[in-house]
Amino acid sequence: MPRRRGPVVRTATRRDAEALHRLSRTFARTGALRERPAALYAEMAGEFLVAEAPNGALEGCVALRHHPAEPGPGTLAVLYNFCVAPASQGRGTGSALLRAVLARAEAEGVRALFTATTGGGELFLRYGFAPGDDHRAPAAWRAALDPGRGSVVLSRALGH
Repeated sequence: MPRRRGPVVRTATRRDAEALHRLSRTFARTGALRERPAALYAEMAGEFLVAEAPNGALEGCVALRHHPAEPGPGTLAVLYNFCVAPASQGRGTGSALLRAVLARAEAEGVRALFTATTGGGELFLRYGFAPGDDHRAPAAWRAALDPGRGSVVLSRALGH
């Protein structure tokens, strides 16, 4: 039996906006992601990495947003809108996206990453994220978290 080729991880473009919206909407309906308008995906496309299947379909996505750090060198950044299509879960798509976004953050001088998850965050934990330290997270991002969603803030320092 031929081995399945993994997804190609690449930066999203404005042309991916509708597919990003469709992919994310499934998770927004369950409360795992915030609902975002399709136009926002086009506007913020450069923040997204996507996992593209050999047939061109998007299997997953994650976005990286920089926040100025005060004080000190480097920046703080937030991972958001991380999702993998149900049919692609358990096949390494999430790991490929997370490895790629960590490499991107490192290359862009990020010194600490934060994310909020409504789930257990097992994949994040496997990649060195830990709960707590949310007081170090970007203030504007922390203030925008909806306490009603029950999100857990995870963080990871990067080697800068």
